[in-house]
Amino acid sequence: MQNLQIHPTRFDSPAAQRLIKAALADLGVRYGGSGDETPVDATEFEPPAGTFLIAELDGESVACGGWRSHGGSVETAELKRMYVAPHVRGRGVARAVLAAVERSARERGRQRIVLECGDRQPEALALYRSSGYAQIPNFGFYKDAPGCVSFGRML
Repeated sequence: MQNLQIHPTRFDSPAAQRLIKAALADLGVRYGGSGDETPVDATEFEPPAGTFLIAELDGESVACGGWRSHGGSVETAELKRMYVAPHVRGRGVARAVLAAVERSARERGRQRIVLECGDRQPEALALYRSSGYAQIPNFGFYKDAPGCVSFGRML
């Protein structure tokens, strides 16, 4: 995938919003409703408190992911809105975006990264486990929801 470019963008940029809308639609199919009701503010992804990344393959925006400060901590980042378009899945794009998000958080002094996922996302669960994430106690908006699975990893 030598034509994969990953770069920061604003969370509220048109390209980011197209991918986020697709991510929420995917989650809506899996879980119902709007897909994710977690409160998210675009300013949470502005450096130095966070970063949002877009991946482009051959000039097409195909994936995204970002991090924001977790619980007001300057040591912990929370992974949010990780998504890869279906037509490029299985090609290593998710792993590349995840690595870029982790690198960005580490460069901003974060020592740990956490995330929430759901049990109806087997691809994501496999990615996180194979990337060194360990299950942690649930946190956040869905901490008491059935099927919530939370992970963490030192950076």
